[in-house]
Amino acid sequence: MGHRIEHSARHTKSVDALHAAFTTEQYWKDRLAEIGGPGAELVEARMDSDTFSVTLIQGIAAKHLPPMVTRIRPGDLRIDRTESWGPLRNGSATGTFSVRTEGAPGKIYGTLTLTTDGTGSLLRIEGTVTVDIPFFGGKIEEAIAEQLRRLNEKEDAFTENWTSEQT
Repeated sequence: MGHRIEHSARHTKSVDALHAAFTTEQYWKDRLAEIGGPGAELVEARMDSDTFSVTLIQGIAAKHLPPMVTRIRPGDLRIDRTESWGPLRNGSATGTFSVRTEGAPGKIYGTLTLTTDGTGSLLRIEGTVTVDIPFFGGKIEEAIAEQLRRLNEKEDAFTENWTSEQT
C-alpha cells in the first residue's frame, strides 16, 4: 500500500534561481559533498532535450538508522537516487524522483513542484514509500519517511545557502 510523504520548503530565492541550481551539475556535486553521507557519488548528470536528470548514490551510516532497519539490513545503507527536472514554464517547474535502497525491498518515488511564493519560491515534494515486507513493512515505511523528512530539511538548508552564495 505504501506510506504517503509530503514536504514543502519556502526559499528566499526565485523559482529561476532554484531551477538553475537544480539543473546544474556543480550544485549536485556540492550537495553530495556536504550531505551525501558515506560513499556519496554523482553517477551522472545530463540534459536530454528539455529535461535535466541526475543519478546519484547517497549513504546513511548504520549508526543513524533506526534499529528496525538495521535488524533487517545491517551496515551502512546505500541509496540509489534519481531526480529529473523539466523546463521552467510560466514561473514554475516540475520534476520526478525515485529512490532504491541496495539490499532492501523498498522504494520511494514521487513528484517535485517548484512555484513562486511571494518574492521567493516554494518547493513541494509528494511521494510514496513502499516496503514489501509482511507485517513489518508499514513500520519500516514510517521510519523511512521520518529519515526522509530529516534529509529534506538538510537539503533545504543546503539549497538556501548554496543559492545565496551563487548570487
